[in-house]
Amino acid sequence: MITPVALTIAGSDSGGSAGIQADLKTFAACGVFGTSALTALTAQNTRGVTAIANVEPAFVAAQIDAVAEDFEIAAAKTGMLSRAAIIDVVAERVRAYKIMNLVVDPVMAAASGDVLLEPDAIEKMRDAMLPLAAVVTPNLREAELLTGRSVRTREDMTRAARTIVSAGARAALVKGGALTGDAIDVLFNGRSIREFRAPRISGPRAHGAGCTLSAAIAAGLALGHPLEHAIADAKAFVTRAIETSPRIGHGARPLNHLAPGGGRP
Repeated sequence: MITPVALTIAGSDSGGSAGIQADLKTFAACGVFGTSALTALTAQNTRGVTAIANVEPAFVAAQIDAVAEDFEIAAAKTGMLSRAAIIDVVAERVRAYKIMNLVVDPVMAAASGDVLLEPDAIEKMRDAMLPLAAVVTPNLREAELLTGRSVRTREDMTRAARTIVSAGARAALVKGGALTGDAIDVLFNGRSIREFRAPRISGPRAHGAGCTLSAAIAAGLALGHPLEHAIADAKAFVTRAIETSPRIGHGARPLNHLAPGGGRP
């Protein structure tokens, strides 16, 4: 049996809850072999980010080259691409290696409010990464930055998803985790709108949910699942991981990537 390979191109979270660490745990739980290219190092825990060290763009490219020259990449995801120069080399490598199943998580700020993307990189994210994406997975604030419009309601989410697809992405999943009521995400696939709904789980804010969701979607695509199937399974995976999250740390709660009933989406 051949195990599919997924690649995460993202930053490191020293607290182990988000970024590369969350992605690799998710890949493993979902039954795909995880590889990685680090774009930045963060000094981070459940309370927030205290320092960031960017990786040189040439070394980001070298990591992707090393993976792509040895493995057949079935799917990839991007997370924290903090500088325009890093976005440039990632986009170039994605094109060069013809990575079609690309999930773009446009990480611009942590849920804690810590800024993770330099201002001049926002336009570069829009112009260089969106046209390469099988699906883009912004939260409400990121959708606002990508579209230049307020995103506060489900109707706003639908408009934002359509705008992101018109910018070149094949699909957009706008995440409504910051709204009240059920946790609703809105997908536009270029043809139709679909909502993905899960009960909202009370308690402290979850840390790493966006990274985990995008990694689980990438894992589903690597396994050959259609996009909507991959999203539905990823949503269920994240819900279980939050429901069973361990009570560790003194801030936001980390997810349980090995939750009972988790496994392969």
